[in-house]
Amino acid sequence: MSRVPGWLGKVGAGLSEMGERLDERRAEVEKDHPEAAPEPPAEHPEPREPVPVTIARDRPDPSLAVPWGVRVAAEAGWRLLILAGTVWVLMRVISAVQLVVLAFVAALLITALLQPTVARLIRYGFPRGVATALTAILGFVVMGLIGWFVTWQVMANIDNLSDQVQNGVDDLRNWLLKGPFHVTEKQINQIAKNLREAIGANTDQITSAGLEGVQVIVEALTGILLTVFSTLFLLYDGPRIWQWSLKLVPAAARPAMAGAGPRAWRTLTAYVRGTVIVALIDAVCIGVGIYFLGVPMAVPLAVFIFLFSFIPLVGAVASGALAVVVALVTQGVFTALLTLAVVLAVQQIEGHILQPFILGRAVRVHPLAVVLSVAAGGMVAGIGGAVVAVPLVAVLNTVVSYLKSYSQEPGRGATAVSSLPATDPEPSDQAP
Repeated sequence: MSRVPGWLGKVGAGLSEMGERLDERRAEVEKDHPEAAPEPPAEHPEPREPVPVTIARDRPDPSLAVPWGVRVAAEAGWRLLILAGTVWVLMRVISAVQLVVLAFVAALLITALLQPTVARLIRYGFPRGVATALTAILGFVVMGLIGWFVTWQVMANIDNLSDQVQNGVDDLRNWLLKGPFHVTEKQINQIAKNLREAIGANTDQITSAGLEGVQVIVEALTGILLTVFSTLFLLYDGPRIWQWSLKLVPAAARPAMAGAGPRAWRTLTAYVRGTVIVALIDAVCIGVGIYFLGVPMAVPLAVFIFLFSFIPLVGAVASGALAVVVALVTQGVFTALLTLAVVLAVQQIEGHILQPFILGRAVRVHPLAVVLSVAAGGMVAGIGGAVVAVPLVAVLNTVVSYLKSYSQEPGRGATAVSSLPATDPEPSDQAP
């Protein structure tokens, strides 16, 4: 066995001495501070369950972290989406049965015009069936006579009108050649050539339009029959139809709707009566004016003005433009300018005096709402939609206003379904 080097022995001796000093120092510390002495380890320590580690999270509820304005916008947004989807589905359904809807709406408008006469005859002692038959026969006979008169006037003056139109076109051509616009013969011939080429290029479209015209005539006759039957039933059995309609409304909302119905009917009746009076005044004034100016077919033009007046804003412009064009091609530029002056004067009187005085506050709708409703109605359902757009907006305005006041004062204007009379004592105060 080899001998241990001397330096290694010295290191070992030093380490042993250092260990003894550390033990002595530890013993002194434990003597001075006995609570710091470590406990002896247990012989058989019991196993401890692991302590779950929890991390404190000082974070708010995610819904509370969203700004209040964003939450309000989201709440309103999904409700608006549901309403928009409902309206879209409703419009699709209406488009699918457009003819039936327009016929029924036309029947409502005619009923609003004729129903006061039925109520008046009932008060005079006539049975409701007899009063309805007399009123309907008189109303439809008058409408038929008007249509027959217009057709007769157009057919009787068509040859004379054709000659006058040809003469008017020649006069207009001469005026363009000699007038201040310095239009040349070559330019006029080029315009005429372009027109002929356009007509020749669209022969197929014109033919298909003629074939579609036959379909339009069939649909128009169907719509007229539906309107006649709907009008008869509304005039005769209007109160029962209204009571039956109320049964489709939830019971909680039935009293409010029972109060809103007569007010809506009053608004519709006031609109129809006022529009008829205003249209009649327009037709008479413009018809007399163009008659004295020598414009041919003044009476048929007056009838067209009367019919077009049922389309707010657009109808007056279209019928006035038609009268001016007829005056231009038959009597010349000077007569056309005078016709334009007559039309503008009558329309100004209508807009500022007749409509506010005759219609009053019963159907007051903002002009912007009138323009937008007419445009939307025309886009959805053509001329028929433009005709019914404004009375529909007026009725909705009345219903919404009443329901708002009813919700604020529940007892105001409530009408029980059982108290609805079988016949209306006031012509304009009861739904049909």
